[in-house]
Amino acid sequence: MAAAADHVVVVEEGRPATAEHPSAGPVYRCKYAKDGLLDLPTDLDSPWQLFSEAVKKYPNEQMLGRRLTSDSKVGPYTWITYKEAHDAAIRIGSAIRSRGVDPGNCCGIYGSNCPEWIIAMEACMSQGITYVPLYDTLGVNAVEFIINHAEVSLVFVQEKKVSSILACHKGCSSNLKTIVSFGEVSSTQKEEAENQCVSLFSWHEFLLMGNSDETNLPRKQKTDICTIMYTSGTTGEPKGVILNNAAIMVEVLSIDKMLQVTDRSCDTSDVFFSYLPLAHCYDQVMEIYFLSRGSSVGYWRGDIRYLMDDVHALKPTVFCGVPRVYDKLYAGITFDQVRNSSVMQKISAGGLIRKKLFDFAYNYKMGNMRKGLSQEEASPRLDRLMFDKIKEALGGRAHMLLSGAAPLPRHVEEFLRIIPASNLSQGYGLTESCGGSFTTLAGVFSMVGTVGVPMPTVEARLVSVPEMGYDAFSGDVARGEICLRGNSMFSGYHKRQDLTDEVVIDGWFHTGDIGEWQEDGSMKIIDRKKNIFKLSQGEYVAVENLENTYSRCPLIAQIWIYGNSFESFLVGVVVPERKAIEDWAKLNNQSSPNDFESLCQNLKAKKYFLDELNSTAKQYQLKGFEMLKAVHLEPNLFDIERDLITPTFKLKRPQLLQHYKSIVDQLYSEAKVSRA
Repeated sequence: MAAAADHVVVVEEGRPATAEHPSAGPVYRCKYAKDGLLDLPTDLDSPWQLFSEAVKKYPNEQMLGRRLTSDSKVGPYTWITYKEAHDAAIRIGSAIRSRGVDPGNCCGIYGSNCPEWIIAMEACMSQGITYVPLYDTLGVNAVEFIINHAEVSLVFVQEKKVSSILACHKGCSSNLKTIVSFGEVSSTQKEEAENQCVSLFSWHEFLLMGNSDETNLPRKQKTDICTIMYTSGTTGEPKGVILNNAAIMVEVLSIDKMLQVTDRSCDTSDVFFSYLPLAHCYDQVMEIYFLSRGSSVGYWRGDIRYLMDDVHALKPTVFCGVPRVYDKLYAGITFDQVRNSSVMQKISAGGLIRKKLFDFAYNYKMGNMRKGLSQEEASPRLDRLMFDKIKEALGGRAHMLLSGAAPLPRHVEEFLRIIPASNLSQGYGLTESCGGSFTTLAGVFSMVGTVGVPMPTVEARLVSVPEMGYDAFSGDVARGEICLRGNSMFSGYHKRQDLTDEVVIDGWFHTGDIGEWQEDGSMKIIDRKKNIFKLSQGEYVAVENLENTYSRCPLIAQIWIYGNSFESFLVGVVVPERKAIEDWAKLNNQSSPNDFESLCQNLKAKKYFLDELNSTAKQYQLKGFEMLKAVHLEPNLFDIERDLITPTFKLKRPQLLQHYKSIVDQLYSEAKVSRA
């Protein structure tokens, strides 16, 4: 990449390879940090200050909202104000201290997104207590491990998780002494807790145990540990990522800076929809940002079936998603229900003239955006005529769409940049970088297919990976492992200096992701260092790249590709779109067209899907050894309950192999017979 790239500056030259280290490319910052990385004002010491200042400015603004259900009927969103949430956080924080939890100690938060989750977090921040999020999907063993590893003595628990935490208390009884429900507790649960010598309180009971005095809150420092966030990693035991106060706050300030550049700063008019796990850095940091700006945060009901109904009721102005969510929006699918047809099919069904009008409008707007016009300027009249109704899919008010956790398929990103009349920004980051470390600029269409430029809090460089053929010093296209350093980076892994030393080398955090610098200064994720394997004939396979390509086949919902060094070809497990396989059955006069599971076992259906997948592979010029030789059609989506994906929808490959081991063996046997 040329040093004069549009959106980044070189702050340090690269270094050649040595006997100990591979070569490393130049160090880049985004142009908005060319004179120095974004840092904190001297008077900011804790994220609690961001919230308490917002309370002073916006005491009566709506802060946290939820929908209540009565007699199986769901009502509108009801809200608590900034002052009400603040007063509750002060009381809850006081009650935490009364249970012997002191500044610097750890307090757990276990459950799905809700107002109590945030109030518990703010309560911990007010007292300088380290909060430890636990995913609501964690199993007993993981909950026990985290409570013991972080020495959590008090945990806030979602009402429906109280029984689960009591069931695993025996394994962590030496640490866990107090359980606080987000809601009510039954007399039976109280009795069970007493028998286990652990104190159990309802939210209301615990609230009354605290006082409203905020004059003696402990002093906080920038270097204090704010949270220990255990990764939902795809392998091994969870790692506790240490994030201090400074890292959280500077990340929040960088979000505001980049939103100013790409859209606008958020304010009291904004409404954020919270459904991605609060235990994940992505949603949590975004909520801290919105609450520092006086915006409102509305929570989903926690049921995937009603997610879009909650969106339409809330009408958010900013929507955060992950690729799987946006894939489903693109296809016109609301999670576990397939509508009659996809968005594109509906357009086609409207007739040839309407299809041509849509294509004209789409290409006209794309052309103008490629010339540098903003989303609003590119085709305002065509937006009103052709595209505004599609914006209603997210409630009709979203002016900003954010995507993270994994790369968006290019066709979906283009569609979302053009159609909904909202600005789209795709980002990249890790828990270790406190969330986003790269972000695209909504008005720069050349960044489609990339994760954008470094955030103003970090510097980035590529390090060569010779065994994979990636050269960070290449004069043509620089490729290598993405490495980061800066003000929003983590402080290490809790009680695991050995793991910290493995990934932090000479002050640089090695992400394990392979990137490629683009001409405009943006970064493209092209591979994963750990997710590469060699086939028996010596060919290397970058499996995530292949899955992204095969996912462009409109007939499938999910795909997992497998291969190893003892075999010469690849096989896959595919979850087909229900309507796609049912349409095929009707067209081909197959029996049981409405029996999804039976159709997935149909040999002719398997061949049809295999042929269609490999047709997609040829369309995108995959090599012969990257073609699939056999597939299994799986009627059930890969899910968290079976531990096959993370809460952000990343595939858990070891678990998938364990789950489908017999099927994979059968696929190889069948393919070898067929080839013979």
